[in-house]
Amino acid sequence: METLDQFDTNIIKELEKDGRMAYSTIAANLKISNTMVHQRVNRLIEQGILLGIKPVINEKKIGYDWGAFTGITLNKDQDSNRIIEELKKIPEITECYYISGLYTLYIKIIARNHEHMRKVLYEKIDNIPGISKTDSIMELGCAFKRNVTL
Repeated sequence: METLDQFDTNIIKELEKDGRMAYSTIAANLKISNTMVHQRVNRLIEQGILLGIKPVINEKKIGYDWGAFTGITLNKDQDSNRIIEELKKIPEITECYYISGLYTLYIKIIARNHEHMRKVLYEKIDNIPGISKTDSIMELGCAFKRNVTL
């Protein structure tokens, strides 16, 4: 497990405020050198702690009004890697997790409307060989979403 020191933590907190913030601004805010910020961010990316700096898209603002959380039951759990590769090809699936309990996989789907959601579920996901059942819960809105506290 990688450990974060106070400099790493503070740099990440600055990036959480605005991922587009210039390294020179972060350096000035934290009273450290610009070079130190560059080196630390590069190291955090190399270690896999920072997975990248990406835009956070408000799906509703671009016409994706429907969301669902779907549990997937497989015919054979050992087929999960192959099925995950097929799920990756469906752009409406934004997250996929291995879980314990009733299902093998749990996914998040976004869609423009109920007809689009039906097509994703019935014409894309259900046609993947090895999936025996899906069980969806419709999302009514996100109360909050955040990173773990550092």
